[in-house]
Amino acid sequence: MENNNKKTGCPVEITLEVIGGQWKVLILRELFKGVKRFCELHRVINGITQKMLTQQLRNMEKHGIIHRKVYPQVPPKVEYSLTSLGKSLKPILDSMHEWGEKHIKEKSLIEKNENNIKQTSTK
Repeated sequence: MENNNKKTGCPVEITLEVIGGQWKVLILRELFKGVKRFCELHRVINGITQKMLTQQLRNMEKHGIIHRKVYPQVPPKVEYSLTSLGKSLKPILDSMHEWGEKHIKEKSLIEKNENNIKQTSTK
């Protein structure tokens, strides 16, 4: 019997495992701007719960794309920053951003053309 949980080793699949999901790209977007504390990330990422943010940050740390620095003080101070591996994701996310902008424009043009066709056919 074949094991469906086995990783294929496909580079794209591995990349998606590291940055995929609803929240990781948003966390990366904020960390590209600089070092952030947990509360700062939680405040600027709309809709994410503290539990989910904690899980995502731990997963990203496990993959080596973020660094977690704990300061020995009371109350505890924790800062998150990108590692060099995390910083290397910037061109990928920039390309995704460009693709998204093009897609939005093309989708808008298609919808506009469809609306024009509908208006013309109903006259």
